[in-house]
Amino acid sequence: MQVFAAFDHCTYLELAISKIEQEGIHKDRILAVPLKSNDDSVKLMDSIHHSDGISLFDTGAALATAFAVIGVSIGFKLEWGPVYWGLIGAGSGLLLGFAINLFYYTVIKKRKLKIGGSAKKTEVVLVIECREEVFSRVEKILKEHYALGIGYIK
Repeated sequence: MQVFAAFDHCTYLELAISKIEQEGIHKDRILAVPLKSNDDSVKLMDSIHHSDGISLFDTGAALATAFAVIGVSIGFKLEWGPVYWGLIGAGSGLLLGFAINLFYYTVIKKRKLKIGGSAKKTEVVLVIECREEVFSRVEKILKEHYALGIGYIK
C-alpha cells in the first residue's frame, strides 16, 4: 500500500518521518519529494487560454469615459470642437488609467508580496510504502503532524 501526503516545508515533516520510522517502516520505504515553486511574476497580458483576473483596461475605460465627457464639454468653447477634444480626452484617460494599473500591479503589488511575506513556500510530497495493517497508525501520525492532504493506493 502506498500513502501520499503533502506537507509544508517545515519541521513537522521531519518529525513525521522520524515517527513513521519508529513505527517500523524502513527509510527505503519513505520518499520525500520537494516541489519547486513557480515564478511569482505577474503576467500582465492575458492570453486566450489563461486569464488571471487582472485587468489593465478597467480603470482606463472609466477614466476614458470621464475625460471624454469633460473634453466634449470643454470642446464647445475651444477651436477644434467637441468631437476632437472628446477623442483626445478619451485617449488620454485610457492611457492614464493603463499607466496607473501598470504601476500598481508591477510596483506596489510586488512590494506587498515581498514585505508581507505572503510568497508561497514550497511544499513536499511524502510517499510511504507500508502494509495495510500499519496504515491507520501512519495516517494518524501524518494528521498529528499537520499534513495538508493525505491519499493512498491499495
